Amino acid sequence: MIKREENPDYLNAFLDYSTTILNKSPNSVKEYNYDLAMFLKFIKIHFGLTCETDFSKIEIKDLSYDVIKKIELDDIHAFLGYLTNTFKSKAATRARKISTIRIFFKYLSQEASKRFLLDHNPALNLKTPKKDKRLPKYLSLDDSKKLLDVASNEDNRNHERDYAIITLFLNCGMRLSELVGININDIDFSECKMTVIGKGNKERTIYLNKACMKAISNYLNVRPKNISHDNKNSDKALFLSERKERISRRTVQHIVNKELLEAGLDSRKYSVHKLRHTAATLMYQYGEVDIRALQELLGHESIATTEIYTHVSNDQVRSAVERNPLANI
Repeated sequence: MIKREENPDYLNAFLDYSTTILNKSPNSVKEYNYDLAMFLKFIKIHFGLTCETDFSKIEIKDLSYDVIKKIELDDIHAFLGYLTNTFKSKAATRARKISTIRIFFKYLSQEASKRFLLDHNPALNLKTPKKDKRLPKYLSLDDSKKLLDVASNEDNRNHERDYAIITLFLNCGMRLSELVGININDIDFSECKMTVIGKGNKERTIYLNKACMKAISNYLNVRPKNISHDNKNSDKALFLSERKERISRRTVQHIVNKELLEAGLDSRKYSVHKLRHTAATLMYQYGEVDIRALQELLGHESIATTEIYTHVSNDQVRSAVERNPLANI
């Protein structure tokens, strides 16, 4: 939850702009607030406006707009250096913060009202750090089947729900936020498809295979019917908690973590997001899915993001060597 009362007016104005004009999702706006609050706290330290070094104790409400006008590219670089040296931030983390800072200063220099308009954009030539190219972690096909077997264990009183959750993650590659946001009326049972809201409030269609349709149907047969009218949002939700409320992210994360442990898999290595990686990798390796189709399915803006799933397994590399026409000479 964003504590707007702790923000300076120009930051809240930017958050409002992000919501209403840029149509960013609540999660994106929350991330913007977190990144910029951290940046502004650093600016107070960097400009000698506070003696406090504990970020949690630094207030930014009193950081005047005159200070913002003094920020230059070197000051932003100093912030990125601080993240690297103090917090050991990875390139991906710094890249996200750079993106937020770019959008913030673009707003102040081009889109803002006269009240906050800057005469220059210090982030105009801000470069994005080169990210480490690492292969995504994912479950093997056998481990995926093992996880599904565990999720279907009838000793778990919520096994229909939990199995449906794991099935959707492994078959559709959806994000955590997309799964918890599914409403029953988002599902077209006759066409075997559903609509989800992805990053940036962008709507996309996900097609459901037989496994998904069967898992959803089995869950709906036992899903609580008598939902309190006090919470109409829960009444619409596909997945419910034991309190008959829309299931939370934390609850889903707990379910996945529990199932991973019971399947004998390392929950420190795998997570909800790794199930998204697993779905994408299995579809690409076993389903011969076109990279463009995979991009559409996952809701990636850039094909470059999807290309991380085009890696090949060690078995594929070994097989390629064995198929060399000179192998048996």
